[in-house]
Amino acid sequence: MATAGATEAPRLRAEGKVARRQWLSRISRWILFSAILIVLSALAFLAYDTIVQGAGSLTWDFLTSYPSRNAERAGIRSSILGSAWVLSLVVVMVIPIAVGTAIWIEEFAPQNRVLTVVKLNVANLAGVPSIIYGVLGLTLFVRFMGLGPSILAGALTLFLMILPMTVIAAQESIRQVPSSVREGSLALGATHWQTVWFHVLPGAAPGIVTGVILAISRAAGETAALIMIGAFAFIAFDNTSPLDDFTTVPIQIYNWTLRPQPEFRANAAAAIIVLMVAVLTFNLLAAVIRERFRRD
Repeated sequence: MATAGATEAPRLRAEGKVARRQWLSRISRWILFSAILIVLSALAFLAYDTIVQGAGSLTWDFLTSYPSRNAERAGIRSSILGSAWVLSLVVVMVIPIAVGTAIWIEEFAPQNRVLTVVKLNVANLAGVPSIIYGVLGLTLFVRFMGLGPSILAGALTLFLMILPMTVIAAQESIRQVPSSVREGSLALGATHWQTVWFHVLPGAAPGIVTGVILAISRAAGETAALIMIGAFAFIAFDNTSPLDDFTTVPIQIYNWTLRPQPEFRANAAAAIIVLMVAVLTFNLLAAVIRERFRRD
């Protein structure tokens, strides 16, 4: 119980510029929250509409059948295999080159104007639209190198597209390793390369793996670049070589959405569900790997 002589503490109230800043801060917070809510609501509606349209067509036969002019018999077997081929080749190419480039930039490159230009170009290339990479792939891989609209040409095009963002992710991960780790290793007699290989890379591995997985998720949903190099929409055979013609799930979805029949649009919705599950799985895997390495 308060004593008789106790007085209530005075309440401070902001005035002038401070009060206006606090008011703007509250308004900004509600505006940002409303924007996020609107975006999430739109995504939830689109996801619900897609699931309603495509759930009936999503069967085992749909996953194991080839494309067909008959919507009831059409499936995404060849596009799933084509996506698997392309993404596998992209992973094999992007990991060593992206990580090696990031190591050179952060650990071995001399600090001069050349390095500044390299970093600036890598950052700029990460923001180039995918269709530009499609034009580059068409000119360089399809025509100049004579690969045609093959799996290898598609993989090389997507490799160029996601390489800058993968390099940036690897750079940031290497940069986050404390300098004390490097100094301690060098003080114990290890060479610079031994320090990088045995101490820096293990410490940066969670961020590097997360960046690679997220970049592959982007490549998995890419359409414009592959259409530019001439990837086919109708492939009725299993791919057995990197030089085979190919299609992917996004291209098959694009082809079905152009058809006027509602049955093909239902097939497109079912394929979108498959693609969404794959992309969400990639993102969940990235989150799990990141959290597991953090606990370790």
